[in-house]
Amino acid sequence: MKYFLNYGREKLYFDLPKGWNSISFEDRLSLPGTNNPLEEIRNALDHPIGSPKIEALAKPGMKVSILFDDLQRPTPTHLVITEVLDRLNKAGISDTDVTAICALGTHPIPTLEALKTKIGDKAFLRLRDRIFPHDPHSKENILIGRTHWGTPIEINPYVASSDLIIGIGECMPHPSSGFGGGYKIIMPGVCSYKTTASHHFTWMRHKNSRINILDGNPYYEEIVEAGRLSGLKFKIDFILNEKREVIKVFAGDPFLEHKAASNFARSILTVSLPKLPDITITASYPLEIGVQSTKALLMASNCTKNGGTIIWVSPQKEAGPILPLIKEMGSDESATSFHRRLIEGDIPDHLKPFGISYIMQVVHFKEIAQKYNVIHVTEGLSADLVRMMKFSHATNIQEAIKMAYKNMPHADVAIFPSGGSIIPDVR
Repeated sequence: MKYFLNYGREKLYFDLPKGWNSISFEDRLSLPGTNNPLEEIRNALDHPIGSPKIEALAKPGMKVSILFDDLQRPTPTHLVITEVLDRLNKAGISDTDVTAICALGTHPIPTLEALKTKIGDKAFLRLRDRIFPHDPHSKENILIGRTHWGTPIEINPYVASSDLIIGIGECMPHPSSGFGGGYKIIMPGVCSYKTTASHHFTWMRHKNSRINILDGNPYYEEIVEAGRLSGLKFKIDFILNEKREVIKVFAGDPFLEHKAASNFARSILTVSLPKLPDITITASYPLEIGVQSTKALLMASNCTKNGGTIIWVSPQKEAGPILPLIKEMGSDESATSFHRRLIEGDIPDHLKPFGISYIMQVVHFKEIAQKYNVIHVTEGLSADLVRMMKFSHATNIQEAIKMAYKNMPHADVAIFPSGGSIIPDVR
């Protein structure tokens, strides 16, 4: 039988050697986008989950904050924000009483031109001089309370002083919080660097802080608590395909709509495995650019036997963003030692310009290098750079299979043609 991986605009075909048994080979083809995304948006806003409509929540005289994610996320904010503004207007709230905040978490602060691209020309004109990127390092961020775990929740001052907070984002699988979307628009979206670091570094290695888990996941549960402390009342979450087309939109109570969105994402992205494979062969497609390409490796590490082999296939044609991660992996420091440094606030200088989620990757990748034999098939990274990551390098998929076969002539194998967009689930 011929197997394949998606790679850019082509497919890489390969054979498995005798002695290797395929236990999963499923390419979860994404659903097509809706022909009328505006109709889908309006339907979600007209039938919110567990919440009154925006028009009913809003009252004349209220100060409103609309939160939206940055350009590192594909959320089509421009499609929905004018609809939200129109509904606020119907409730008696003028555009001059609305502030738009880019909830960038600890990502680099975007330019005003980038924000214009994100929200579109019409909304940018209507909200001129009231569009701001969140600054996680600002001394003006306000402490609004602590979670029951003790984490101080410091949030953007505009958000803290708002009478009504509405969020716009995307729901997709997330390696630590189970799924993105929901209250993540608050934490890390508009929280201080101190708050986000405390939360992320505390829970990032908990056994339940992983993809596809919400209930019992402390990483996710503290995000929910922080979001409720903030007073976020209404959230809109998009489900998109790899072409960034709108498949479905969920809106309403941030907790309940997120549950519904997560269940939908789970239903279209889950790949079931009968058991843990000895070897996982995964492509980074459709997330092949920069750090996004690492998601497929993280997903594979969640479903491969400890001590097994992961063949990670990614072109890495735009590898610049991943180079600082590789540099840190080149040290002999263990994952646990590096994690302890982060908890103590000792972040390497060359990583400080990057977001906290990026810095977390160092711990995860050091841990992966310790637990698995990773063979990286790539044309964009040199063999020396791959070895710096404590991985083996191969120039093509068949070479990687030959390398793995020498150490494991008999193996159960899982194959993920689009490993960047699936949820592996071992039954």
